Amino acid sequence: MIGEERIVLVTVGGWVQGIGYRAWTQRQAEALGVRGWVRNRLNGDVEAVFAGPAEAVEALCAACWRGPSLARVERVDVAEPDSAALAELGARGFRQIATI
Repeated sequence: MIGEERIVLVTVGGWVQGIGYRAWTQRQAEALGVRGWVRNRLNGDVEAVFAGPAEAVEALCAACWRGPSLARVERVDVAEPDSAALAELGARGFRQIATI
């Protein structure tokens, strides 16, 4: 269905911290009109929630395999977000939130 919203929890593993991955994700999300958040995890992963038109969310998930130029992405896991992840989701915009 055109215009259908999709919400996903994405976990990116590999060399993805300390190289601007969160800022890159925010820029990509804003360019695609996707709202949500991104943060570092203490285990070295980057975690994000993407919400928006299904096509834009799919494009952003695919772009996560590329990341910024210094990234070395080893995995991108896409799952349904839990209630804790959804609690951080704002009504609009995309932001970086605290590391967990």
